[in-house]
Amino acid sequence: MPNWGGGAKCGACQKTVYHAEEVQCNGRSFHKTCFICMTCRKALDSTTVAAHESEIYCKSCYGKKYGPKGYGYGQGAGALSSDPPRHGFETPPHDSKPHSAAAPQPAATKSSQKFGGSDQCPRCSKAVYAAEKVMGGGKPWHKTCFRCALCGKSLESTTVTDKDGEIYCKVCYAKNFGPKGFGLGNQAMLE
Repeated sequence: MPNWGGGAKCGACQKTVYHAEEVQCNGRSFHKTCFICMTCRKALDSTTVAAHESEIYCKSCYGKKYGPKGYGYGQGAGALSSDPPRHGFETPPHDSKPHSAAAPQPAATKSSQKFGGSDQCPRCSKAVYAAEKVMGGGKPWHKTCFRCALCGKSLESTTVTDKDGEIYCKVCYAKNFGPKGFGLGNQAMLE
């Protein structure tokens, strides 16, 4: 079908973009109002946009989704990596109980069968759905449960650290699990 005087199609809404309202990114055209982060919905411009394939993000959301992971990057302890975890290559935790090769999976609840299943929040043990999910320590959390286990401070991907399945702010983690001694910011006993 011929394109009678219209512009390119918007990369977000697929409607015609006319020159007066056009913003271009990665060879694609967008309406000014459609040029927003796919995660947080903030308006973008040429200095705040980060593109990944056909998706556009603000730099903050792009870093959280595709940036490096590991200690010091807000994702908890572990090796630095920008790749997703490879299943089957992790070292299993050492327990005193032997594990069988085919461990039985817990039965799905009626609600998880009906609605396609969901993850479970480690803090409140309730279902975590995509709209309210925040990842930390390799586990899904509710936004309201994503708080330091010791001081209760609300956490973000840049301020979270994890230890033994629990999440902490960097200050509480350093006080309780970091190095101790003179000159390290903790109280030291001098004799």
